[in-house]
Parts: sequence; C-alpha cells; structure tokens
Amino acid sequence: MAVNYQETDAGQLLPIGGIGIFVGQAGVKKPQHDDLTLITLDKGCTVGAVFTQNRFCAAPVRVCKAHLAQAEHIRALVVNTGNANAGTGEEGYARAVEVCGAAAKRAGCQTNEVLPFSTGVILEPLPAGKIAAALPKAKEADWTAAARAIMTTDTIPKAASRAGQVGGSHTVRATGIAKGSGMIHPNMATMLGFIATDAKISQPVLQLLTQETADMSFNCISVDGDTSTNDSFVIIATGKCGQQEIDNIADPRYGQLKELLGGLALELAQAIVRDGEGAGKFVTIEVANAQSRDEAKQIAYALARSPLVKTAFSASDPNLGRLLAAAGYAGVPFDENKLKMWLGDVLVAENGGRAAGYTEEAGQRIMDEAEITVRIDLQRGRESATVYTCDLTHEYVRINAEYRS
Repeated sequence: MAVNYQETDAGQLLPIGGIGIFVGQAGVKKPQHDDLTLITLDKGCTVGAVFTQNRFCAAPVRVCKAHLAQAEHIRALVVNTGNANAGTGEEGYARAVEVCGAAAKRAGCQTNEVLPFSTGVILEPLPAGKIAAALPKAKEADWTAAARAIMTTDTIPKAASRAGQVGGSHTVRATGIAKGSGMIHPNMATMLGFIATDAKISQPVLQLLTQETADMSFNCISVDGDTSTNDSFVIIATGKCGQQEIDNIADPRYGQLKELLGGLALELAQAIVRDGEGAGKFVTIEVANAQSRDEAKQIAYALARSPLVKTAFSASDPNLGRLLAAAGYAGVPFDENKLKMWLGDVLVAENGGRAAGYTEEAGQRIMDEAEITVRIDLQRGRESATVYTCDLTHEYVRINAEYRS
C-alpha cells in the first residue's frame, strides 16, 4: 500500500469547465477492466506538454509532438493502459494515429487535434482495433474514474484539486491526475500526468509554465532510476474562469498560477513516490548550499537511485556510510571536510567523518519511521534542491519479475 497516502474522495475533485471525461474497456491486457480514457476539450482551450527525453521514445510521444506542431487547437486526449506502444517502429506510429482517428470521430474533431498516450508493456504491438472499437462505448465519467483507468501497477489512483485567487478578482480551479509506480526517474515529467485548469493563458506562455511546473515537481522524483519511454505531462487551460488571458510571463498572475499549479503537480508527483512499487518508506533528500541547483540535484539523485542506500532504508538499517559514499561519487567537487549531513533531526556527519554526538540509537530512531528526511549542507554556495524517493524492497523485485505474467 502507498506510504501515508489515501485515495482522494471524488467529491473533493473540482470539475473544470470545458472538459469532458469518458472511460471505457478495450481489453488491451485484462478483460472487463477500465483501461481507456478519453478527455475532450472545448474549442478555445490551450495545451502545454512535455515528454520523455528517452531516445527510445514511444510512438504516441512522437505522434503527440507531431500533432502539437500541426494543429491550431487540441480537442481531445486518449489514453490506454496495458500496452506502451514503445519499440514498435513505424507500425506503432500508424496504430497510434489510427487510435487518434477513432477518438476524433467520438470527439467531433480532426485526427491531428487528438493527443494519444499509452502505458504498459514495451515492445508489443498496440491493439489499435480494440481501442477504436471501445471508444464509441466509453461512458461519461469523473476525475476519479479517469485516475483509476490510467493505472498500471499503481495500487491507488492519484488525483487532486486546488483553487486559489489569481489576479485578485478571479478564483482559478485546477484538477489533476497522474499514474506511475515503477520505471520512475523522469527527465521531464512522469509516466503520465494531466492537469486541467479553468485559467485563460496563451499557448506559448502555457508551454513555458508546463516546463517550469514539471521541473519543480515530476522532475524531482525517483522510484527506481529508470526513465520511461512514455513519460508525458500535459496542462490544459480552458479559459472558463472569466479572466482576461495571461499572455506574458511578466504578468503578476503568471507567478500566482505557477504557484497554484506547481503545488498541485508536486502533490501528484509525491503520490507517485508514495505508491512506488513495493515502497514502504517515503524519503525526502534535501541538498543545500551548492554552487548551482543542478549540482545539488546531482547529489540528491545519486542518493535517490543508489540500490545500497534504498535497501538500507528498506531494512531500517542506519548504515549511513552508504549515503556519504553516494554523495561522494555524484561527480560534484565539494570539500568533504565542510559537508554536513543530517538524518531527520540527527547530525550524522561533519568534518569529514562521523559527527561527534552521533549514536546508532539516534540513527535507528529515524530509520524506523515511515517518512525520512536526509539533509546535506555542502557549504559551497547558495543553491539547493530537493528530491523525493522511496526504499527498494523484495516486493519491488516480485512485481517487476512478474510484470508480464
């Protein structure tokens, strides 16, 4: 089960004007299982999107990029689980376009006004015919149903809403869903994440906002160090809140909207880590006083993806030399005699070695907790970064050993 995370009640998820949600059963991997989601957009919506940096990106990612470049407006998103349509060559691309065509008929738009998303097994042909046949039968649903329908190895649907003042006179609402549990070490976003807001924002500005939002949320998580072939993160702005359009990042409302959507995205990103495959611990790694945010993040990620560090967390073992070793091989030329490290509220290391007041009992007290914070002070600059990760358990191995069963 997810670490200190519960499913959001459907009544707490805010509807967003201009958005339609439908779910269906295509039987891609399992019969009688919701594995298909269609999100329709009213005319006038704007869309920002970022995608995986994996060189072996999936066919739907390539189609998304092409359609975003071709179409003046995006009118629908279609998502299937059970099959990633990755490593499928030009045939995979053609099948993704075929799905877009079927979704376009249901949404009443052009094929290139549809963005496709897939998640599941890699290197298997996408059963586009099954998906196309199921789309006309997809039933109107809510955000909770959509969050559940995009799940693969997730144990719990991930959804959240926020509302806040943007510009002082308008309340802006936003709702988002995400899926991901394994193969999580994003280099742009997450496995799949979608946020809709009723703010009105021009497409070029929304694209920048999407990139910045990803960098402060989904690009700060790691479950297992593997970047997916299908990572995609999308923000939809419907403009239904009644405000004038935000068309410049100098507009004070841009910063207010960024804070609102950034908080929502971070909540969803952390939910992915809390529901990491087999996870029993949620770990926050803070690196402070670096020369740049990138080098702070480099050290944080070295700890977050180290199997030795992650298994120590799993065993609640205060074998803290593993943390120092990971920081040391991260490739950042810090002075080890200046570095300080804390485990929770316990100072563990300083002056190049074990802190004078550290005891095994104090370390054990922190390692026994379900949520753990590691803080590292490099004392070489003023920049910082925070990364969220989980432990590595026997259950992770089992899940992935049986993934195609």
